[in-house]
Amino acid sequence: FLMVFGPGLIVMEADNDAGAVSTYMQAGGQYGLHLLWLLVVLLPICYFVQEMVARLGIATGKGHAAMIYERFGKWWGHFSLFDLLLVNFLTLITEFAAISLALSAMGVSPYIAVPVAALGLTLMVVTGSYLRWERIVIVLCLMDLTWFALAFMVHPGWASVARNTMVPTMPLGGVTSSLVFLVIAIVGTTIAPWQLFFQQSCVAEKRLRFADLNWARLDTLIGSVFTVCVAGAMMLVGNYGYQHGIVFQDPAQFAGAIMPTLGHFARNGILLLMVNAAVLGTTAISLASAWAYGEVKGWEHSLHKKLWEAPGFYATYIACVGAAAAFVLIPHVPLQLVIISVQVFAGLILPSAIIFLQLLLNDRELLGDRWVNKPWNNYINWTIIVVLFALSLLLAAQVMLPNLFNSR
Repeated sequence: FLMVFGPGLIVMEADNDAGAVSTYMQAGGQYGLHLLWLLVVLLPICYFVQEMVARLGIATGKGHAAMIYERFGKWWGHFSLFDLLLVNFLTLITEFAAISLALSAMGVSPYIAVPVAALGLTLMVVTGSYLRWERIVIVLCLMDLTWFALAFMVHPGWASVARNTMVPTMPLGGVTSSLVFLVIAIVGTTIAPWQLFFQQSCVAEKRLRFADLNWARLDTLIGSVFTVCVAGAMMLVGNYGYQHGIVFQDPAQFAGAIMPTLGHFARNGILLLMVNAAVLGTTAISLASAWAYGEVKGWEHSLHKKLWEAPGFYATYIACVGAAAAFVLIPHVPLQLVIISVQVFAGLILPSAIIFLQLLLNDRELLGDRWVNKPWNNYINWTIIVVLFALSLLLAAQVMLPNLFNSR
């Protein structure tokens, strides 16, 4: 299990990135504990989607982008790759935006923090060792345990936490534009398109076999549970603002507002966890782009290769990191608006990404009778796809008809 362990935890916890910190804390700050139940609903969805990805990666030994090109042709391959690269780049901007916001609140200039972070993220990957990168990232994932300490510090009222986790409740004011926007953002940040590409390439990179499948499933289940629990802890921390009338636009602002009552540990903890989340998200998302682009181009695309053995692959990674970092340093960019909006955009393109995955998992020629989806898999997956499309249509309706929901 320890040899297989890694991709499932990393793909899940890296999705608790900077955008997730902002989104979950905003959910707690605006609606208290009322949206905790949504995380419970998303837990099995996270697991079932990523289990399919792990199964497909083991069966084919190839990344997700390569399989779409191979099975659906160049047009759909280009469509899928363009969607991925676009949403990944926009998401990377949010990661560096969070680094800028958090370290600025600690007195570090963005013109120092952002380039140093970009350099560190580059050095972490170009060592020519997948296992070294994986071990570093697992340590960063485990640092998110600190969110549980912060959740206990804010004393959310555990009976109310349990009730709102198990029983769906509607916030005061009912369905509003801001609530619909935030629900779609939560879905978009909990299940993101890049995760499909990342985990399949990661499984192929580790050269896992069918004998490893049950351990890979356990790895994915542990990652799903851990990630949803951390997301809940973020929401509990944001709920402190809801309880005490603290209005905030981003987690860095919230961290400064709570220092007089909760002290330096809480303030610095939130700021440093924002940076940790951004680093996790940046390395995973940039690798998802580099792996996908390398597969399509036919380049060497492996962390087992040295820099000079896979120059195109590493150049793509470095370009993604560098371009996003440079964008964030442009003056007067509305960083928090970008962060939340990207989560919604990810939610919009997610249904099409999952449809490709669903079709691949029903390809008997590719997987054989033993490893294709069972009927119950298909019922669950098509239900997920329908729900995601419904959320996308809701967002489109809200944009086109702003008065469709009563705004607060």
